[in-house]
Amino acid sequence: MKKALIISALVIGAATVRADQNMNTASGSTDRSVFQASLTPNIAIHPRTTEIHGLSLNIYGENPQHGVALGFVNGSTGESGGFTWGMYNYNDSFTGVQWGIVNNSKEYFKGWQGGMVNLSKGKFIGWQDGWVNWSQEVHGLQTGLVNYSENLHGVQLGLINVAANNDWFKDMPHKFAKGFPFFNWSF
Repeated sequence: MKKALIISALVIGAATVRADQNMNTASGSTDRSVFQASLTPNIAIHPRTTEIHGLSLNIYGENPQHGVALGFVNGSTGESGGFTWGMYNYNDSFTGVQWGIVNNSKEYFKGWQGGMVNLSKGKFIGWQDGWVNWSQEVHGLQTGLVNYSENLHGVQLGLINVAANNDWFKDMPHKFAKGFPFFNWSF
């Protein structure tokens, strides 16, 4: 059984190296790889500027990603996409799935963020699902205990839902708050 596992690991490793060499030869670049393993962004197989088109295994990693990143801290720089799973996931611009305890998007996110705390400082298109969801601009759905958006174009479902741009109450007497328990919307 041990021999079969060792042989399988060697075959997978050789195939990964071969695919990595083929990708770099075909693109004429050495700035891409199909595999990354990192303890920190500076202690890794490849430098943080290398695009990873495959699998990243990280204690703390930071690369442009186009694939799967698994680890404690997964940083995706530039235009990235795919699936990230970890304790803390952060990105510049990302299309895909972030699943972790804390997910943080800086400029643009399209897809699903699932975690305890989801933050999007730029434009978010898709679904945020967590205990606390905070977004600058949402086009889609927020579900959680506390949902907040500066500029909501969609629906919020949760215990506390605040859409700062919700003008639905602006003409009502006594200046109602821009939040609702259980359900909020703005289109």
